[in-house]
Amino acid sequence: MIVDHGVTHTLALPSLYGVLLRETGGRGLGSLDTVIVAGEACARDLLDLHGELMSGVRLFNEYGPTEGTVWSTVYECDPADGVRSVSIGRPIPNARVYLLGTAMKPLPPGVPGEMYIGGPGVARGYLRRPELTAERFLSDPFVDGERIYRTGDLARYLGDGRIEFLGRIDNQVKIRGYRIELEEVEDVLSGAPHVDEAIVVAREEPSGDLRLVAYVVGTAERPLPQELQDHVAELLPDYMVPAVFTVVDSLPRMPNGKVDRAALAAMEAPGPSTADDFVAPRNPTE
Repeated sequence: MIVDHGVTHTLALPSLYGVLLRETGGRGLGSLDTVIVAGEACARDLLDLHGELMSGVRLFNEYGPTEGTVWSTVYECDPADGVRSVSIGRPIPNARVYLLGTAMKPLPPGVPGEMYIGGPGVARGYLRRPELTAERFLSDPFVDGERIYRTGDLARYLGDGRIEFLGRIDNQVKIRGYRIELEEVEDVLSGAPHVDEAIVVAREEPSGDLRLVAYVVGTAERPLPQELQDHVAELLPDYMVPAVFTVVDSLPRMPNGKVDRAALAAMEAPGPSTADDFVAPRNPTE
């Protein structure tokens, strides 16, 4: 275990750190004094679990793309802060982060915008890909002679100056005239009882319309689709409630550990969720 080797610092994906805490219950991790999570969004339930099992151990949530030399912002998490989402904090020294709207105009607190990163950590571009480099690496409109990287990530400033990550620009969908951030639905769904992980995708119907489909990895006590639907309906407007809730054993992942949304989208489309879908197990094995 970690304590046997005197490990004091660890860096992991939030999902991996969550597995470590749930599998060990915090036992054998006593030598740790600092935990850093990065590489994917940090869910609120992980922060709560860390506060419960690892009291006194500092937890940092870091954000940043490889094009910005891996990390560009950091937040020292406080399990007692009471907010539903986990902030990605503020820019690290020598990094500049802009949240911009149309025409590259800065946005006020609370208004979502695309994240741009500047500073000496920004890469020169993509090797032998001049068109993609020109698309993503732009002149900094606020600092002469400097460049910024267009991340494709959506975020907003909180009232105290911290940044809240909202997901990918390309994960924003429009259904029946409403714009929906898939990560916002996933965040609410992840807070439902007996849910370990949740992913929401937009599927195209034969008619050409889109519908939201939720894939959920449950705990040992698997949640029912109707329970999940009721939970989301209590917290989000009707147009953001997925049409289908599917409980799965695991989610497809890419080599870097992130969920493979393309593989989910390629899976056979599940039917509509109803309370009548549930079939009780016939024996202990089922």
